[in-house]
Amino acid sequence: MKQQRSYLFFSASLIFVLLFSYLASLAAEDHQVEVEDEREFDYAPGSKKGPEHWGELKKDWASCKSGNLQSPIDMSNRRVKVIRNSGGLKRNYKPSYSILKNRGHDISLQWGEHKAGSIEINGNEYFLQQCHWHSPSEHSINGRRYDMELHMVHINTDPNGKYNITVIGQLYKIGPPDAFLSKFLRDIKDMNDHKQERHMGVVDPSEIKLDVKQYYRYLGSLTVPPCTEGVIWTISKKIMTVSEGQVKALRDAVHDYAARNARPVQPLNKREIKLYGAED
Repeated sequence: MKQQRSYLFFSASLIFVLLFSYLASLAAEDHQVEVEDEREFDYAPGSKKGPEHWGELKKDWASCKSGNLQSPIDMSNRRVKVIRNSGGLKRNYKPSYSILKNRGHDISLQWGEHKAGSIEINGNEYFLQQCHWHSPSEHSINGRRYDMELHMVHINTDPNGKYNITVIGQLYKIGPPDAFLSKFLRDIKDMNDHKQERHMGVVDPSEIKLDVKQYYRYLGSLTVPPCTEGVIWTISKKIMTVSEGQVKALRDAVHDYAARNARPVQPLNKREIKLYGAED
């Protein structure tokens, strides 16, 4: 009898440990670097929750107003360097289970942390967390904004890392459809509520067509709250194409019209002018 009680106690303890570990792993996978709930902010001109007020809404969002290295910016900005050797960017993606979400301000495809592979920049490994699409683009080139912009968000889990977030960006103009986006078009068209999400099964992020033989590189921030700075941006110089139907589907799925407008391109502040010189 005593042996049976010991066995039951051991079994209960084991179940508790396994359950705790499972819940902890879920919590880790649900970690987000960007704000998920679009009701906390918006893009509407004159709104009290618009970009000019983001830094006032929460203490943790102060960088949105007072930050020195905010994004997005124009690629003619002196902070931007043009890299012509892709040897500094190594990609190692792999297929993994994914979820498609309408976050109200964009459409996002999310993978479990550390499960969809990583990229290596300057010897540091950054794990792919999610990708999302903006229309119109957030960044600009010589003052021109494009029809769509893709962001692939990666995180570095090294507590001693200097820069913990890096984003790969790809700009698009109207033309032939993008093959990767086509995979999700039917689901995107059905997602007219920002709270909706769809389980997409295993998706291979290496199928995202990128051209990083030449790219722009600069140090900036997240383009949505909390506007965290120290983000390494890598934006392909080559402009890919997306169809009008794909752009329309993205814009229609984001129910709030104002949310389609990107955050204003950030001008040089006084500190940047001192560091980089006057803006061209």
